[in-house]
Amino acid sequence: MDSTSLAAADIARTVAIRSVEIMADGELADFDAIIHPAATNREAKAEPPAARGRGAAAYYATALWLRAAYADLHHTVEAAVVDGELVALHTTMHGRHVGPFVAYGEDGQVDQVFPPTGKTFAVTQSHWLRIVDGKVIEHWANRDDLGQAMQLGWVPPTPIYLLRMARAKRKAQRENGTR
Repeated sequence: MDSTSLAAADIARTVAIRSVEIMADGELADFDAIIHPAATNREAKAEPPAARGRGAAAYYATALWLRAAYADLHHTVEAAVVDGELVALHTTMHGRHVGPFVAYGEDGQVDQVFPPTGKTFAVTQSHWLRIVDGKVIEHWANRDDLGQAMQLGWVPPTPIYLLRMARAKRKAQRENGTR
């Protein structure tokens, strides 16, 4: 590998790692610096409508959505592999469930709400990012959602938690103007 290829790989790796780090504490300007205006997040289908667009504002909307539910949010990057424009990250996402986690249907309506449990979690994820011109242009991921749900007490739900979920969903629907 020549020095130009090594430099490009280092830039791609740095940008990919930064893109998961700023989910915890980045401002819109941080996203503007590393997210391509045409960037697509392929995981946004269960996220709020504002996160389903393209570019830095949509990625920032994802970050705000995660931060509303989880305190102490951060990723530990276990490994990063670069192959041309593609970067694969193996991470562990950590956080504490302090606010309602609202999942949305494909129609953009509130689908499910998990009220805060106060519990912490640490789950493995793999993030796949395509980097073009030093910016993220595409993202998709594989996450251990079941492991996270079990750590947070969402699964198996107790009868009391099911009641809390129903109340939280009605509240979120009212706040989002869908009920």
